[in-house]
Amino acid sequence: MPAASTTLRMLAVSVIASLTVTGCQTFEDAGVAMGRSELVNDIAARLDRALELTYSADYQLPGGQSAAIAQAQDPARSAYTYPGGRLTVTPEAITRCTTTGARPECTLVAPPTPGSKPTVTLFGEANRQGLVTPPVVVGLLSAAALDPQAVIKQSDTTVAGRHATCVEVQSSSGDFTACVTTEGVLGSFTGPVDGKPMELALSSYSATVDNSAFDPPADAGVVDRRPGGS
Repeated sequence: MPAASTTLRMLAVSVIASLTVTGCQTFEDAGVAMGRSELVNDIAARLDRALELTYSADYQLPGGQSAAIAQAQDPARSAYTYPGGRLTVTPEAITRCTTTGARPECTLVAPPTPGSKPTVTLFGEANRQGLVTPPVVVGLLSAAALDPQAVIKQSDTTVAGRHATCVEVQSSSGDFTACVTTEGVLGSFTGPVDGKPMELALSSYSATVDNSAFDPPADAGVVDRRPGGS
């Protein structure tokens, strides 16, 4: 199982534990906490399952821009394409590419240690450029579930022809709506991330992926900063 799935599962378990271990809850409070923990667990479990799938998903961003997520298994690989760049994680390397110049430029660094937990900071640039990643969505849900003043509502919808469960959150730290498809793919998101308004919606989904999605652009300048790299 990919290391990322362990991270999402631990996040969900942590939220559930924090919500249920409170010595002064009334019966009504406990019911609210259980509802929130179940909701977070369901969304996290869907995102967790998606990390074990092979799929490609295209997203529409504001201003006519686009983004994409691609995943493949055996071995586990993932690629996140966003305006101005791309992040690829494979057993061989973490590759960050910028595509804003006349020629793409890519930097290779050592891959994650097998079995290690990826950090949200790995996806920082993708998030800053408008591609909200699943770990960030889980973190926002976790924070909302721990906020006793947060109002969390659930609904169902269809995104890019696929059924999705939506969570609408109203909290002091910011209101957001996230939808996750039955497969566990992020269907849509609207709300602030680190104080920046974000919005994306799934435009297409496929259970297949082109292997070239994990390679640097053919004409890219490549700097290898892995130990022993040139």
